Amino acid sequence: MTTDATATSDALPELDPANPFAAPSTLPFELPDFAAIRTEHFRPAAEAGLRTQRAEWEAIATNPAAPDVENTLEALERSGQLLDRVSTVFFTLVSSRGDDELREIEAELAPKMAEHHDALYLDRRIFARLEALADADLDDETAWLLRTYTKDFVRAGVRLGDAEQERLRALNSRLTTLETEFSQRVVAGMDAGAVHVTDRAELAGLDDATVAALAQNAADRGRDGYLITLQLPTQQALLAQATDRGLRERLFTASLTRGTGVDAESDTRATLLEIARLRAERAQLLGYPHHAAYVAEGATAATTEAVNAMLSQLAPPAARNARAEADALAAAQPEAPLAAWDWSILAEKVRQERFALDDSVLRPYLELDRVIHDGVFYAATQLYGITFTLREDLAGYTDGVRVWEVREADGTSLGLFVGDYYAREGKRGGAWMNNLVDQSHLFGRSPVVLNNLNITRPAPGEPTLLTWDEVITAFHEFGHALHGLFADARYPSLSGTNVPRDFVEYPSQVNEMWAHNPTVLEHFARHHATGEPLSADVRETLLGSSQYGEGFGTAEYLGAALLDQAWHQVGPGDLPEGPDDVEAFEAGALEGAGLHLELVPPRYRSTYFNHTFGGGYDAGYYSYIWSEVLDADTVEWFTTEGSQDADGGLNREAGERFRRTLLSRGHTADPLSFFRELRGRDAVIEPLLTRRGLTS
Repeated sequence: MTTDATATSDALPELDPANPFAAPSTLPFELPDFAAIRTEHFRPAAEAGLRTQRAEWEAIATNPAAPDVENTLEALERSGQLLDRVSTVFFTLVSSRGDDELREIEAELAPKMAEHHDALYLDRRIFARLEALADADLDDETAWLLRTYTKDFVRAGVRLGDAEQERLRALNSRLTTLETEFSQRVVAGMDAGAVHVTDRAELAGLDDATVAALAQNAADRGRDGYLITLQLPTQQALLAQATDRGLRERLFTASLTRGTGVDAESDTRATLLEIARLRAERAQLLGYPHHAAYVAEGATAATTEAVNAMLSQLAPPAARNARAEADALAAAQPEAPLAAWDWSILAEKVRQERFALDDSVLRPYLELDRVIHDGVFYAATQLYGITFTLREDLAGYTDGVRVWEVREADGTSLGLFVGDYYAREGKRGGAWMNNLVDQSHLFGRSPVVLNNLNITRPAPGEPTLLTWDEVITAFHEFGHALHGLFADARYPSLSGTNVPRDFVEYPSQVNEMWAHNPTVLEHFARHHATGEPLSADVRETLLGSSQYGEGFGTAEYLGAALLDQAWHQVGPGDLPEGPDDVEAFEAGALEGAGLHLELVPPRYRSTYFNHTFGGGYDAGYYSYIWSEVLDADTVEWFTTEGSQDADGGLNREAGERFRRTLLSRGHTADPLSFFRELRGRDAVIEPLLTRRGLTS
């Protein structure tokens, strides 16, 4: 007879029952009740959640019954429901509308969460119960869950001695604090670096809608004139439009110098150095030569040698192509030497000359709601049969956040999709997806998935017009959303996007292809005022110019990926001694890789590289290009084997195969086995080289 070792996380006398987190949300699909949640609810709910899950783990560890699936594996999966509810909402709000009070709570919780993680993964009693199940007769998904837990416990240090575990706990706690600090300083740097413009003439080249949005930015922050808020990457969108060279230099310099000490409150150098040093020490404590080796072992790449081989194969042709592009741009500006802040606007000028196409031509045809409804959603309907119904009765966490119910072709509800598309003060830069509710057959739960973008909100009454890059980002993030919405797993920890870092970007990158599909493009690219579609010539030019600028794009990405590896492929003693040495370390790493290009700085410099020092992509930023190898190969499948007539793969048969074989399966087995099932072989790099113009 099996003893039930799982405490009920909802029976919490110490937590006020009026606290919205005390029980699961009663809203459809357990969507968090944002209207009821206030900042004061987080601390008590988080503390109760930590205590409750510890009690649940202790019950598992001390259960006198022999280990089995129910009292060990499923008990682990069932534990922590309260903590999951509160932490999901909390970190969503910190990222999407963070303020000083939320960031203060975040700083308090960070070391507690690290300690909490260690309380499980360093518990030798629970690990012994897992090991006891090694010879059990398990179904495939449960066997994979056991393998995953066992591997995670070992990699977390469960086999270390007491003294080593104690040092490991201290390292993990300190690192979590530092990573939180780094992220908060990056946000502060974006706010501090905003470029204030008082003379309307400096905004020459920007259309009226953009100027109005910049005026609104300033007004929202209690300032006069116009305010250009920074985006997370080095390159800023307005650099491609502003004709005032002085303004471009100001904007580019503000972006590039974030975190370098220009503003003391957002100086990240000492923080990132300590992070890199402690990660290196932790890796050696766990038996790895450096942190990158530890990360790669837990990913599909498996080794840093595999990562380095791919990056070194791509860097030389990317640098070569970037230099060739620089020569073309320099010729377009004979009156002054080419500078990095000239690149974007001159690239648009050359694009216009070669293809008669630039953002000023495209933006009127790329209105946000039409892009989402008639582009992103339309492609998903054509491929998978799913439909989207706006749920005006369901509230998001701030103004402008919308909720859609997603239904299967037969009308069955699949889950909810939440869209938060606008930038705001306190929102971290970039774009991302996360789950508000994980799909799980164990709990009988359907997914609730959130996409965040950072589009400048227009002035009241004006349309939200996108750049082409923002359109691609919308399709990309929705690819992540589909990975979560189509999840079909028993166990929540194996569901949806809970896959290795260097695999998670693969489905999202595949979804970008539909923005370029002629049928989809014609459906959403229509003038916001007249409804007229893009002309056939412009559509053909847009689709034919896809390789333009790939030298720059590949080089700036690889620069960041190589910096990430450089910081994490060394031991503690090989890192810079102090903040003033950070820039020299960067330059040396890029020089060694052949990518120290003054005109093409990395997409993220170390001082604002939130992916690697605060965002969970440490030693894993290579994942985007690693995943793109799979993506490019899959796009080839869609347009050949998956295609029917001239639809380019935009059909239900191809979509259902991709959904069934890959999107629905999460991490229920080796993810690369899903790719092999789809393609009948391992991925090859040639489609990627061709896509990026890196063949020779």
